[in-house]
Amino acid sequence: MPDVKIRRELLDTLFALGKSQHPNEFLAILKFKNGVIEELELAPGTISGRSSASFDTFMMPLDTNTAGSAHSHPSGAVRPSEADLRFFPKTGKYHIIVGAPYNDDTWKAFMANGEQISIEVV
Repeated sequence: MPDVKIRRELLDTLFALGKSQHPNEFLAILKFKNGVIEELELAPGTISGRSSASFDTFMMPLDTNTAGSAHSHPSGAVRPSEADLRFFPKTGKYHIIVGAPYNDDTWKAFMANGEQISIEVV
């Protein structure tokens, strides 16, 4: 298992984004800072709806600190869809899905291949 960490404040921000965008999805790019996932950028040109959020990965900034992505599943299902599995490898190594009602019990992390992993909250 990878040794990956995320800041509590960022995770809480992801929950807040999920709630504020509900019933639509949100999509963000996760950033490393000092080896910890602790920043996000809202994906440029994101198109959000009730069942998906997408953006053109050609719009993604070139940044060596990109950790992966985060997005919401308003349905509450926190497992990657087929579209997620196609998207993940284009946007980094680690991916977080937060589901309704957007709390500590309704999020999971995945590798780009869809394998579920544990991320330590610090």
